[in-house]
Amino acid sequence: MSVENSLIMKTKIFGFFFASVFALTSCKTVETTKTPEINIKEVVKSSDVTLVDVRIPEQYAEGSAKNAINIPLAEIENSAETLKGKKVVVFCNKGMQADQAIEILKKKGVEVYDGATWKNVKAIQEEK
Repeated sequence: MSVENSLIMKTKIFGFFFASVFALTSCKTVETTKTPEINIKEVVKSSDVTLVDVRIPEQYAEGSAKNAINIPLAEIENSAETLKGKKVVVFCNKGMQADQAIEILKKKGVEVYDGATWKNVKAIQEEK
């Protein structure tokens, strides 16, 4: 390899290296909005909260959190308007229906929080 070819090769490698470093350092990083940590205990115990049990009426009748209203998951979308402007905690038996309800209500613009299970919400209410 001649000196001239070696110099051209070194120039190309340096140019590639410089361009790569420049491209990597000049990339705009995506800013992620941090969601503030929510203390579900404070939300459940607040005086202006609306507790929503999304289980079917038969399950709700067997036991639920104190002062909870029953809006089954199948009806949650139609009830979203009545929940707007309220601080809402949803829960169910195992948390799966609550997760679905949260998705629906968030899309409808409801301030909604995950209480997970009715036993969890009840235990929070009973804490001193």
